[in-house]
Amino acid sequence: MSLEQRINAAWYGRAGWLLLLFPLALLFRLIAGLRRSFTEPQSCGAPVIIVGNITVGGSGKTPAVLALAEFCRHRGYRVGIVSRGYGGQAPHYPYLLDATTEPSIAGDEPCLIARRSGLPVAVAPDRLAAAKLLVEQERCNIIISDDGLQHYRLARDIEILLLDGQRGFGNGFCLPVGPLREPIARASQVDLTIINGGSNTLSGHTMLLVGETAINLSSGERRGFSAWPEAERRIHAVAGIGNPSRFFQALRSKGFEVIEHAFADHHAFTTADICFADRYPVIMTEKDAVKCAQFKLENCWMLPVDGEIGSAFYDEFTVLLERLATP
Repeated sequence: MSLEQRINAAWYGRAGWLLLLFPLALLFRLIAGLRRSFTEPQSCGAPVIIVGNITVGGSGKTPAVLALAEFCRHRGYRVGIVSRGYGGQAPHYPYLLDATTEPSIAGDEPCLIARRSGLPVAVAPDRLAAAKLLVEQERCNIIISDDGLQHYRLARDIEILLLDGQRGFGNGFCLPVGPLREPIARASQVDLTIINGGSNTLSGHTMLLVGETAINLSSGERRGFSAWPEAERRIHAVAGIGNPSRFFQALRSKGFEVIEHAFADHHAFTTADICFADRYPVIMTEKDAVKCAQFKLENCWMLPVDGEIGSAFYDEFTVLLERLATP
């Protein structure tokens, strides 16, 4: 178990020793509050939709961003997407992705979003600069920010909070005692909340991650799980995401016998990470496959997923959109 996984287990468990760090959590809350109070939001020249979370780690933002981007595009908007580009080292910022951009340059999630959506994607630590680039150079008239709920320099028109239905707010404390980037009260200040996987205790719209077809990283062959050979249902499952257990559980629900291989979020994979002594198939997340496709291993597959959000969410979202500029 990696250090990140140990910390997450403590944040989402009952590790009482974390309370020794409580003075640091109070200091973190103070700094976060002051930072928000003294940051002057600036417009990028187009309406901005923030899709983010208040917890550290994955909550399903990428599928949600893709779903919202597609919805806005169908309504006639010229959509641009901005991201931090975590894990990448671009030659300059802001940096506009193209079809050949590698994760080492722009990060795994932005590359995935750009390839899946076909929309303009720009990365920069300063999301305001990235958004301005898309407005000025790509003539985008609506911007979706992948993460960035705490990036208050970028003025926003709609805030959408993502929560992991399994993990929620963890132990309810701010960093470093708990996983919260901001106090729980921040959740009541957003416009809409999406619960990844749904929840009986959290309030919001349910998003389900749906994926029934694996794609071979070497050949591009598409294989539906219903047609997966019974003799090959013992698999290695590889996940370098915020909550690997969700991916492993999803594969088990499809009838696979899973050998788990959990890595830290945004892990920089090598062939040694995904090559095993046996010949069992390897299935990984699409986000990890963006970095592993270069290895061209014949026995490796990725599982693309789509975020399905109920119509009630889109009804509310449409009302908010209509208050902004027309497409």
